[in-house]
Amino acid sequence: MSSVLVLADDFTGAMDTGHGFAACGCAVRVVVVDPNADVIDRPSETGSDVLAVDLDSRDLEPETAAAAVASVLERGPVPEVVYKKVDSTLRGNVVPEIDAALEATGAELAVVAPAFPGTGRVTVNGRHLVEGRPLEDAGYGTDSDLPALFEASEYDVSTLSLETVLEGSGAVASVLADRGRDGPEIVVCDAVHDRHLEAIAAGARRCEREVLYVGSGGLASAVSVPDVSRSPPDAVPEGEGALGIVGSVNDRTLEQLAAVPDETLVELDPVAAVADPRTAGREAATELESVRRKQGRAVLTGATSRADVDRASEAAAERDADAGERIARALGVAAANATETAPLAGLLLTGGAIARAALEELSTSAVDLTGEAVVDGIPEGVIGDGPAAGTPIVTKAGGFGDQRSIVNCLSFLDRVDEPE
Repeated sequence: MSSVLVLADDFTGAMDTGHGFAACGCAVRVVVVDPNADVIDRPSETGSDVLAVDLDSRDLEPETAAAAVASVLERGPVPEVVYKKVDSTLRGNVVPEIDAALEATGAELAVVAPAFPGTGRVTVNGRHLVEGRPLEDAGYGTDSDLPALFEASEYDVSTLSLETVLEGSGAVASVLADRGRDGPEIVVCDAVHDRHLEAIAAGARRCEREVLYVGSGGLASAVSVPDVSRSPPDAVPEGEGALGIVGSVNDRTLEQLAAVPDETLVELDPVAAVADPRTAGREAATELESVRRKQGRAVLTGATSRADVDRASEAAAERDADAGERIARALGVAAANATETAPLAGLLLTGGAIARAALEELSTSAVDLTGEAVVDGIPEGVIGDGPAAGTPIVTKAGGFGDQRSIVNCLSFLDRVDEPE
């Protein structure tokens, strides 16, 4: 059994959190499961130090998301370290999932530190910021006030100030040692730098309390893994030409698409994809292969503008369908078909839903992380099973990266240096 279990609410989050452990030399496997299953089994023998499970629970009803968390934890012994991954912008079922994890693990404290400084996410005075802006002002539709968010929890909530964190792990341990004596407690932590997360993790380890770690991708690299016995795999490309599949419609991603050369970009017809995802995906795959042969790489996107998003929504409304699901399916079919035609240098997947759809079409249930990354929040792995096993893969959440991130990811997979 793995020493650490990570429970994530989407695939890209499972990858970037797992990377925090892999970068420290641990063997990490990321697996996908069906959160709607009556019973959710987790692999007992993964050959890894850390098992990261993508529950795909961010958009579920709160009760279903909580039940999924509980189901995984109740299937077999609870590992020595449990890490509940939450979105770095606090989207999804943050409170119900943490409450469920606290109950299922029997932990005395949930130490909550969602900061991810390398991607511009920090927590100051209990408020969570993205690149200096409160979440409610940054377009994420969530409230930056962490204590207010956790008012919905059934457990007591307290805060750990930046002043205490700056005093170091001893001060953190001292404060945490006094918490959770009257029942499980949630402790929300300030952090604006990686060394603050290191102090929080070290203090939690020293506080002599049973701790549930809660964070995004930032805290993971600071959490100690007991009994490390394996090493991450190397990525060894068997093919040529990187392929990017982009499904996120986050404004940051749309800006990144604008930097992709026109000759390498293939646009999925959103109306056709909503009407018949599989046919649209197969047709896109044919065009992708033509572009990849000519240009050495190719990128398929479901949208390059808000107008494309609106067209897909209108087409879906006419059919009483979910536009996001159908676009994701079409992109997944395209990825699988393009991969079958010729081996790739690597595969870039942007957006958690698109990543899951692509892996499903590739008959893939697991990715092994290499410990390498393009930049913080954009990790590399190797597909662990299915026909595409061994293919290097990079995943990126929609809101991560700068304007050239997609281009840089493709260059990373192609093992070439991108000009400044």
